[in-house]
Amino acid sequence: MIYRDATQADLPAMAAIYAHHVLNGTGTFEELPPDEAELGARLARNQAHGWAWLVAEDAGEVKGYGYYAALRDRSAYRFAAEDSIYVRDDVRGQGVGKALVEALLKRAEAAGFRQMFAVIGDSENVGSIGLHLSLGFKQVGVLKAAGLKFGRWLDVVYMQRALGAGDKTVPPA
Repeated sequence: MIYRDATQADLPAMAAIYAHHVLNGTGTFEELPPDEAELGARLARNQAHGWAWLVAEDAGEVKGYGYYAALRDRSAYRFAAEDSIYVRDDVRGQGVGKALVEALLKRAEAAGFRQMFAVIGDSENVGSIGLHLSLGFKQVGVLKAAGLKFGRWLDVVYMQRALGAGDKTVPPA
């Protein structure tokens, strides 16, 4: 398995992976899958900021993808990132997601981020919660009944992990 920067050529595979999660899962609160053009625009915006968007590839097939972006747009959040990971359904539980998060943590720290957040849809999403716990994330909050999908209310779980010096020092201006 290799983990590399995503390209526009990966859009069909990434769109298919994400569409499955949108239509069948609660890890994302989107209800209509974006088309390849929209996903491509998201990829381009992410990469224009210099943030990582990676794919996991094995034998020429994309098995999953993940990216980080700034937690919020306001300048005070400039050292805080949020990760997002989507793995093909037939390879879930095989370590693809964990390896993607590990790679994103390294890239975000190298880019100067000090905190990584996971904003996990559905408090019953034990796979994503467990994956993040295994990488040193701590649960820092739950937004109860924050979204409605598939006819049921869903919580949002916030998890956090320090990167590098975290909050022990203030980065240089």
